[in-house]
Amino acid sequence: MGHLVLLGDSVFDNAAYVGGGPDVAAQVRDRLPSGWRATLRAVDGSLIGGVERQLDRLPADATHLVVSTGGNDALGYASVLEAGARSVAEAVERLATIRERFGRDYETMLDRVLERGLPTAVCTIYDTRIPEPRRRLVVAALCLLNDRITRAAFARGLPLVDLRLVCDRDEDYANPIEPSVRGGEKIAAAIAGLAVGPMSGEPGGGGERSVVAAR
Repeated sequence: MGHLVLLGDSVFDNAAYVGGGPDVAAQVRDRLPSGWRATLRAVDGSLIGGVERQLDRLPADATHLVVSTGGNDALGYASVLEAGARSVAEAVERLATIRERFGRDYETMLDRVLERGLPTAVCTIYDTRIPEPRRRLVVAALCLLNDRITRAAFARGLPLVDLRLVCDRDEDYANPIEPSVRGGEKIAAAIAGLAVGPMSGEPGGGGERSVVAAR
């Protein structure tokens, strides 16, 4: 039987935002195969660097890991979108510097996770529901960070849950940056699909370079 552990931030630790409804962890438990367990180690507000501390509290019998982190780091970089620039090249250079820093932090974190030797999947950062016109800027900038997440996952042969495809409707969000009960249901479905597919060792599994979405 499996024991899946959720690592990262409020994409998984979203109980405070669902008005007493089921959080992502509860919905994952409901969708896992009989006999499986799911443990929440993700912490609302956590940065990429916080995942390593979450690993220190990993259950001894953990069998599978899923990581969703990076959104709070992206929020910390958001002020660059308001900064002036003398040219497009100067603005792109600033974004490129952030992309490189984010990528180094993410890859360091992911390698620490993989040191545990457990089947692991990762998630992209979803597009959020920040009001327009700022949303267009945020979504465009997030592409640069998600590029580093997808490259890190695929370079290591890890399954990927693309949350941009999973949480694609307004009702999937409890607020501009947190998943609702409906969004959590879709996230849980994608994760449970990984547990019995690409992470399971069954046919069609084994860590292919998989992109998962569930509706």
